Amino acid sequence: MADDPFEQGERAARQNIPAEANPYHDGSEEHSLWAAGHERVATAMQARESEGT
Repeated sequence: MADDPFEQGERAARQNIPAEANPYHDGSEEHSLWAAGHERVATAMQARESEGT
């Protein structure tokens, strides 16, 4: 089973791939899902980094 766009976005964020690299057409449901997954992981990563300072 292929990963859904949300999971792909999460993985991209973990790999430090910028949100601008979203492979889906802007305005599509997949684009929104990918962006949401990316934001979820990126936000969590930023929160952990700020706790360490």
